[in-house]
Amino acid sequence: MIPFSVLDLSPITEGNDAAQSFRNSLDLARHAERYGFKRYWLAEHHGMPGIASAATAVLIGHVAGGTSTIRVGAGGIMLPNHSPLVIAEQFGTLEALYPGRIDLGLGRAPGSDQATSRALRRNLMTDADEFPRDVVELMDLMSDHPRQSIRAVPGVGAKVPVWILGSSLFGAQLAAMLGLPYAFASHFAPALMMRAIEVYREGFKPSEHLAKPHVMLGFNVFAADTDQEAHLRATSMQQSFVSLRSGRPIRLPPPLAGYRESLGPAETALLNGVLPCTAIGAPDTVRRSLQDFIERTGADELMITSQIFDHTARLRSYEIAAQVRELLS
Repeated sequence: MIPFSVLDLSPITEGNDAAQSFRNSLDLARHAERYGFKRYWLAEHHGMPGIASAATAVLIGHVAGGTSTIRVGAGGIMLPNHSPLVIAEQFGTLEALYPGRIDLGLGRAPGSDQATSRALRRNLMTDADEFPRDVVELMDLMSDHPRQSIRAVPGVGAKVPVWILGSSLFGAQLAAMLGLPYAFASHFAPALMMRAIEVYREGFKPSEHLAKPHVMLGFNVFAADTDQEAHLRATSMQQSFVSLRSGRPIRLPPPLAGYRESLGPAETALLNGVLPCTAIGAPDTVRRSLQDFIERTGADELMITSQIFDHTARLRSYEIAAQVRELLS
């Protein structure tokens, strides 16, 4: 049976603050653990009014400390923003606190605008083109016998699985070359998904970390007891997505009846771009969409995201996704 995992941006909804987002994230993680989800990942973003997971390692510790068995990790850490040594120390610390439960997904994008990225790393010579070198340096710092003279303490010998994240062919090539698991951000950028999967699987080189390719794909689920309710719930993400792509990031807004019908051609095209990796509807509708997606892609694992305004409705969406997983052939 294919594993399902959770991707959480710890959304800040209209009328609430980051503190409430963190309470919701921990509550969702506890439910996800009971529902049988394999991982609970949080994503690094900066300067976004609707996303509270900027201090990703801190939030991972909060969630791991409040759960017992589910793996908790980063989906991902945007490595160009950080020194590899700092990330090795952070995740070495997390692994020491919660042994065998921590994942480290690494992304090449800054997760912010250029000014914010410069403020984070304060090194104008650093850019995403150094990402492969930084990944190798980070992995070496967490190895049993680092080749470098510096030591990450905690960090040396940390058994933290490293994933490569991506939305283009670059990450697929790097993950294949290093023999690492690969997570593709198909939930918001599906255009190159099938080609990236092909590039990764064809170029994969077995390593001490992984014997054969492992592909995890992002997938949006907006599940409810009826198709009508699910489509209404999905309008919160749709409003947020259109605003973000239009250069106006906002807090996650309440659902808005008739929102899709009110959009012009350009906004409709933006949303249509993510529909191949989205299921909206009642349980049977969601099951059919997930079954088709898994058969089409051959995914080894799905990372489910559900940007729903109402927390109770969001829990219900993940509960339905877990129930549907049991029915998939």
